[in-house]
Amino acid sequence: MASLRDLRRRIKSTGNMQKITKAMKAVSAAKMRKAQEAVMSARPYAKRIRGVMGRVAAASGSVNHPLLAVRDPKRVAYIVITADRGLCGGFNSNVIKMAAQTIKTTSAEVSLITVGRKARDFFKKRGFKIDMEYVGLGDNIKYSTAREINSSIVNKYTAEEYDAVYIIFSEFVNVLVQKPVMMKLLPAEAPAEEGEGQARQENYIFEPSSAKDVLAELLPKYLENAIYQGLLESKAGEQSARMTAMENSTKSASDIIDSLTLSMNRARQAAITSEISEIVGGAAALE
Repeated sequence: MASLRDLRRRIKSTGNMQKITKAMKAVSAAKMRKAQEAVMSARPYAKRIRGVMGRVAAASGSVNHPLLAVRDPKRVAYIVITADRGLCGGFNSNVIKMAAQTIKTTSAEVSLITVGRKARDFFKKRGFKIDMEYVGLGDNIKYSTAREINSSIVNKYTAEEYDAVYIIFSEFVNVLVQKPVMMKLLPAEAPAEEGEGQARQENYIFEPSSAKDVLAELLPKYLENAIYQGLLESKAGEQSARMTAMENSTKSASDIIDSLTLSMNRARQAAITSEISEIVGGAAALE
């Protein structure tokens, strides 16, 4: 059995760790609320631009556009979004696992665009080709980051350096649930509006441009928004996962302290009993 001094030292160190995890939970909770507000505010626009994209694509018919060109996927790029830091449960590992399993099943040449240190370090250690890496984006996700990523993949796709582009990130469902998802970006496909079918197949009049011109202007914005939405979803999921992980760590620290305190009390009682027995034995010997 550990000595009383060791037990007191372990109780004190566990209490110090509990204070740290409690503070980290409070910080993550504040950041999570801000990130959640950002992702919820961006979702209506993302849904609307998907709907407009679908209707314009349907109205334009068969339009030749470089971003719509379908080729044999010999060179595929994956945008993998994780966090810069850990201490957030399985948030990073779930996204990396999905990306690794997807890459393992493809026979195409794979290139990566990593967002976050965790994804960059994982794939760099394993010798994967990383065309671009983004780290240290902070808690305030800027739209310019999504625009920069989109500009790069569009240029490479139109130059036929990529034949397909996918984005893998963690979708924010709620505070307790973050779901890894993969979405195809290129070649661009017209998304179907939720809850709407053939009833929306109408004839539209486009002024002053044609449907082809509107689609050519809309496609880059649609892709930028898809990447930006992925960044926001990932950030909200990261803070939620970290808050939950720190809450669980705080509870675990309380359980450890209770267990150590019980062991310490038992050791103290055993020591007192032993001392009383020695005193009684000594007194009896003097008689």
